[in-house]
Amino acid sequence: MRLFVPGPLQADAELALPPGPSRHAQVRRVQPGDLLWLFDGGGCDWPAQVLRVGRSQVDVRVGVPQPVQRELPLAVTLAVGMPANERMDTLVEKATELGVAGIQPLLCERAVLRLDGERAERKREHWQAVAQSACEQCGRARVPLLAPVQALPAWLAQRGGSTARRLVLSFQADAVPLAEVADALAPDGEVVALSGPEGGLAPAEEAAARAAGFVPVSLGPRVLRADTAPLALLAWFSLRHNGPGAG
Repeated sequence: MRLFVPGPLQADAELALPPGPSRHAQVRRVQPGDLLWLFDGGGCDWPAQVLRVGRSQVDVRVGVPQPVQRELPLAVTLAVGMPANERMDTLVEKATELGVAGIQPLLCERAVLRLDGERAERKREHWQAVAQSACEQCGRARVPLLAPVQALPAWLAQRGGSTARRLVLSFQADAVPLAEVADALAPDGEVVALSGPEGGLAPAEEAAARAAGFVPVSLGPRVLRADTAPLALLAWFSLRHNGPGAG
């Protein structure tokens, strides 16, 4: 069992697991002497022996860390117009499994989901927890960062100075097939991929993205859902740069 524990963890330390991981361990009926694996997002798995199991707390002793390398060499950040309902949860979960480095939720003109203030921050915290759980399952020891929700124009205005290759998923006739663009990418480089919400980016939004240096790319002739398109792009990069993993 792998559990995310906010760090930093230290070898030979005894600690009480936080409430969430403790409940998870108790549901799995761990007993003193059992071995768990912890990670704090720093790139290592930490063996931990269960010392005590109480009514609401599990105590462990942390062992020597073991470095883990399960990240994509190409660092991909998805900037997504937030899809509605539970689709954003699924997008975050699957993008984490596919190796995304970070996710930027965006408010766009055609977005159904509208968030601001405290509600936006609560959603961001929820999505960060979804990413942590996905890392527990898929074996990643680094958790992708869920950035605070931003309006697309404000986010584009902050792109100056970034050296990452910028791509925007587009339906326009001049969009370049993704495979052609990707051939020019350094295998250990950085990519920021912008994808619109339901209905895609508005024409003025795509024009602003292009003006900010985003290259229009196409995933093919079919129209994909707002939560499918960025995952298709990421899956393409994942298979190209890492090869298929075990299920």
